[in-house]
Amino acid sequence: MKAIGYKENLPIENVNSLQDIKLETPKATGKDILVEIKAISVNPADYKVRGGMPVEGDDWKVIGWDATGVVKEVGEDVTLFKVGDEVWYAGDFTRQGSYAQFQVVDERIVGKKPASLSYAEAAALPLTSLTAWEMLFDRLEVAKNDASKSILVIGAAGGVGSILVQLAKKLTQLNIIATASREETTAWLKELGADSVINHRNKLSEEFEKYDLPAPEYVVSLNATEQHVEEIAKLIKPQGKFGFIDDPKSLNVMPFKGKAVSTHIELMFTRSMFQTEDMIEQHNILNEVSELIDNGTIRTTLGEHFGTINAENLRKAHAFLETGKAKGKIVLEGF
Repeated sequence: MKAIGYKENLPIENVNSLQDIKLETPKATGKDILVEIKAISVNPADYKVRGGMPVEGDDWKVIGWDATGVVKEVGEDVTLFKVGDEVWYAGDFTRQGSYAQFQVVDERIVGKKPASLSYAEAAALPLTSLTAWEMLFDRLEVAKNDASKSILVIGAAGGVGSILVQLAKKLTQLNIIATASREETTAWLKELGADSVINHRNKLSEEFEKYDLPAPEYVVSLNATEQHVEEIAKLIKPQGKFGFIDDPKSLNVMPFKGKAVSTHIELMFTRSMFQTEDMIEQHNILNEVSELIDNGTIRTTLGEHFGTINAENLRKAHAFLETGKAKGKIVLEGF
């Protein structure tokens, strides 16, 4: 099968950072299904792993954690899917990824692809939807019927923020305060349902004062958490909840002590990495998001289509994603 992989961590400008390769097609056993991949999207996790996680042994490393496709084979213990089903998923951090024509994946972290979306439109959503859903409802435990509280979403115009704002708008009654820094991304967030959009290039506390915004009970930081933590501590309501998804080199939580603010880390790979007892919840979440798409409650966050799935186009996608200027998700489709 065709795949895109690498053997050493290199800057994306180096042509060997991602290469077109040929690998054996894997077989589905146990709870695994074999998926013929139709479309993928790229995430910050892709370039972080490609550039910084050592490759063990001499095998090719294949990354990628967003895919849509068709089930071609099922393991002997599979009960949720059959050959021919259209599926979507974000995969498992400990296994080979979706930059390939075929991939084996545990059925418990796979959902039914939204029927109303193309493969490319759907590929934009699995990882970010799982991350946003788990952050809102598993980590922060947001109540869907509480109309008295506010949430601040920092760096909201990217992939996770684009779906988190929609989920918060459609499934909760929270007042949504989002941050962006450009006219284009500000307009995008208002279109998705943000009640207010402020500029994270300025001090957040000054932006809150300028627009007379209420202290948020919930704060979600999606990038540059180290830069914002002191401002978050100033803004957040006493006994509030703070969650983040990025990788700060260090994070001093002591500024939160006086307000008794709880701190939460979201990583959607945790359930599959540790084979948790509730691993099937990702199957359930993806199916619920699929229904929300098909009934028109939320929409795809596809930002740009970078063409067919090959090394050259993936290097371009990684390079653009590393600029931090992406709006929504970057997708690639077909081999």
